[in-house]
Amino acid sequence: MKVIAATKNKGKIREMHEILSPLDIEIVSQQEIGIDVDAEETGDTFEKNALIKARAVAMLCDYPILADDSGICVEALGGAPGVRSARYAGDNATDSDKINKLLSELDGAENRNAKFVTSVAFIFPNGREITAFGEVKGSITHEPKGENGFGYDPVFYSDELGKTFAESSDEEKNSVSHRGRALKSLYEKLKLMEVK
Repeated sequence: MKVIAATKNKGKIREMHEILSPLDIEIVSQQEIGIDVDAEETGDTFEKNALIKARAVAMLCDYPILADDSGICVEALGGAPGVRSARYAGDNATDSDKINKLLSELDGAENRNAKFVTSVAFIFPNGREITAFGEVKGSITHEPKGENGFGYDPVFYSDELGKTFAESSDEEKNSVSHRGRALKSLYEKLKLMEVK
């Protein structure tokens, strides 16, 4: 089954493909089928934003749609950047810009506890919607470590892996990551429905 990913983020698409491929789901980016839409993420929760993105693409094609909204929530910042993680340092900020802003805001903070959160939304061509959730706990390092991953991965230390996500292989990260857990939860829901 071909599923359109409502994202332009190649890292997200790769993770979606790796986790959902056992269900014979082929993940295709919205760009690959000629859809160029950036839905405005006006929701106040990750789930609402995932649904906003999925619905925007679903209106433009007749394929099943998969979208996610993810972010990092830092205790010392009252849960920020949260749903604003992607736009934390401005609309056109690079990953380095976001990381630098986060580290500067945590300068001197003793409590560096954080969690990565993902909500995924899946919309069938008939309009039926399914959502799933995942999170992983850890802390923010004092400096970036590792070369893998994307986003805040170089400064997110996973308690379970004992290293940052950027120091981990894709397989290691997917085994514990927020997106991995949300997609695995979605996988189980789809499997129960015997998706073909």
